[in-house]
Amino acid sequence: MRKVLVSLLLLARLLLPVPVAAAPQLAPSPQDRIAALIAPPMELGEALSDNGVYQLLNSGGALAGYVFETGPLAPLPGFSGAAINMLVVLDLNGRFIEVRLLDHNEPIFVSGLGQAPFHAFFEQYRGLSIADPMVVGNAYGAGGAGSDLVYLDGVTKATASVRIAHESIMAATLQVARERMQGIASGPPAAPDPDHDEALTWADLVAQGLAVNRRVSNAQVDALFAGTVFADDDPDAKADPDGAFLDLWLVDIGPPAIARAVLDPATLAELQAFQRISPDDEALLVIDSGRHGLVSADFVRNTAPDRLTAEQNGLPVALRDADLLVGLGEGVPAALHDGTAMILRADRRLGFNPVADWVLNVQVIREHGMFQPELGSQHIAVDYVSDPRFFRQTQAIQTLPPWREALLNRQADVILLAAGLAALLPVLLLRQSWLAGLPRYTPVRLVILAVVLGFVGWWGQGQLSIVTPLAMGRALIDGGSLGFLLYDPFSLLVWAAAVIGFVLWGRGLFCGWLCPFGALQEFAHHIGRALRLPRIEPSARWDARLKSLKYAALAGLVATMLIAPGHLDKAAEIEPFKTAITTFFIRDWYYVAYAALWLVLGLFTFKGFCRYLCPLGALMAIGGLLRGRDWIARRAECGSPCQLCRVRCNYAAIRKTGEINYSECFQCLDCVTIHDDARRCVPLVLASRRRAMPIPEAAE
Repeated sequence: MRKVLVSLLLLARLLLPVPVAAAPQLAPSPQDRIAALIAPPMELGEALSDNGVYQLLNSGGALAGYVFETGPLAPLPGFSGAAINMLVVLDLNGRFIEVRLLDHNEPIFVSGLGQAPFHAFFEQYRGLSIADPMVVGNAYGAGGAGSDLVYLDGVTKATASVRIAHESIMAATLQVARERMQGIASGPPAAPDPDHDEALTWADLVAQGLAVNRRVSNAQVDALFAGTVFADDDPDAKADPDGAFLDLWLVDIGPPAIARAVLDPATLAELQAFQRISPDDEALLVIDSGRHGLVSADFVRNTAPDRLTAEQNGLPVALRDADLLVGLGEGVPAALHDGTAMILRADRRLGFNPVADWVLNVQVIREHGMFQPELGSQHIAVDYVSDPRFFRQTQAIQTLPPWREALLNRQADVILLAAGLAALLPVLLLRQSWLAGLPRYTPVRLVILAVVLGFVGWWGQGQLSIVTPLAMGRALIDGGSLGFLLYDPFSLLVWAAAVIGFVLWGRGLFCGWLCPFGALQEFAHHIGRALRLPRIEPSARWDARLKSLKYAALAGLVATMLIAPGHLDKAAEIEPFKTAITTFFIRDWYYVAYAALWLVLGLFTFKGFCRYLCPLGALMAIGGLLRGRDWIARRAECGSPCQLCRVRCNYAAIRKTGEINYSECFQCLDCVTIHDDARRCVPLVLASRRRAMPIPEAAE
């Protein structure tokens, strides 16, 4: 069964591709609107492109990140056919500072669940990194335990909409990262392998490039400031031009084997304790036996070193003092024991990868003047890269395509639905007369409708709506994708069954057997009969007139979709499905009153909404023109003289001639029950009587 489902979804995936830009690109919002949404002390900087990407500035006016909208960058269409537009605020390390909903037209939130759960969904992004493999939903299968995946809680009844929003956020964010922050999302970095062990000496580290030295003389530093006002501001350098201004050694001591070759036992123990507390920090040993001294006199331990910075792939790497007193091992040259030593830490979670090339920049400061001296600076770069053999290279976690995530998160529901359809459809196709002839056919049908209402409707949220085909039409007109259908595999399977039903039965399969609100109305009819309420049915002429209303409603919605798509969600409220099925009647009172009106009417008039006003029913009736056969058997006597099936048809779907009007047939099979019953079908009763009559003897 699973293979069948996956094959079905794979076919749909091939037919319905999901491009990054799948809807018309939105124009960026006015700059003052975006600026008003930036929380102090941050502020909006200058525009970096014409598609709404801005600088994010900190309180000092320095670049702190980027601000952009998803609509202009990755306008994936939602279920309304329009893109969901979010504001994203990203820091320089690729972490989300804020994600905020700006504009959308998703029907389930506009007038269903309300805006609050949609806004709450986006609060989950705060603090997450774009390098984190994020998915919407819950952990599934055994792989969920201890997984590195970050699961974002979806919104019940609207998970498909938030999946689309998430994909739009990630597509836009990665686009900005590729353009502005190369390398920030290159995947999980390597981490020291605790199981790798080998005996190393200081000489081995130097020979293998694991201990890197950069020596800069006083004369070389003077050359850096040559031609500036600071050229003569270091008399000590002039006095000893060959002396070492900087004699720096850099060693990545994250790997245990390297740390043992460099540190004394006490420092090694402290480092190991530090690594247990901060497992994501890479420890870097820096030693300077020259005049520089690594930090200024104002440096405070356990903070960022004020004279040392680092960068990797053109992006800054945050360094911080590990606050460990450094004792070097016996094998380290004595000259280094007298130097200044620090253990710094770089957070691998922020993108630092120790087995990729990176640069340590040493700042050289000079002062010019006695009072309020002018400061000048130069930088000395030290290139470094660790050996991969000491590290465990974590493979980048590949998240599944969104349609597969959606399928896996609803796997059990989809399998149960597929099994139910696999049982129901063959019976309706091959054993229709057997089903209709069951002694207790009506209770059997009501049990099936109860499952449809409870499982397909209220539990599975598989109530089809006119909103979906209208959104499809809007997407096709705009040159977009129909891929949003794949985000709700449960409803997609119901749609697939309805499409199959068009060919085999017309509208009858969905309207008569698979529509949850239709089932609810049918239960209202039976309650009305049980309470002996009067039945109110329009005359044949008015019945025909009223049935044309649903086509007018469909035409009005199509016109709204073409002319004023922004009002489509309100216009689609002509369907009470969202109130009765999607939100369990938990909505504003006027929506509840409208849905209740149809159910109360159903106590007296059989399925009034389905017969007279349902725009989806009108579309289903039009789709029913694909029907390739007349599947209800008729006899020559049907219509003349027998009118029993026509009189008993609750839908008034049988003409006086006895022919079935399949555009109005809901496949209830009541007429099939009569047609096959020798006690009720008039032609069969008459034939039985003729066979029972004695044959008169011929006159002699």
